Amino acid sequence: MDIKTASALHRLRLISVPEALSFPALLIFGSLLSRVSDIDFLMMPLGIIHGILFVLYALFLLDVWNRAKWPVKKVALFFVLALIPFGGLYGDKLLKRDEADSVIAARARDAAGREGATA
Repeated sequence: MDIKTASALHRLRLISVPEALSFPALLIFGSLLSRVSDIDFLMMPLGIIHGILFVLYALFLLDVWNRAKWPVKKVALFFVLALIPFGGLYGDKLLKRDEADSVIAARARDAAGREGATA
């Protein structure tokens, strides 16, 4: 995996958790509180924050799709996870596992390259 692909995956991981938490915050503090009480001043800022985070998530997901050459099913899974409250937390877990697997594979390639150079 090259450095640009690794940084695209890292950016997606960085945005997935805040995006995953902003949606339930919007639902709970924005929608629910505005319906049960007179607290409606949270709806607009939470909506803007969630909207910005969602758009960034979608852009970073498209960047990863382009760089990592993910199959459409995997990209669709990550997009659907962004639509589910707390779904991005599971997506972050999957990305963390992929990142660890790619680091292990890179170390194995480096070790094999060093062994081949000394032989």
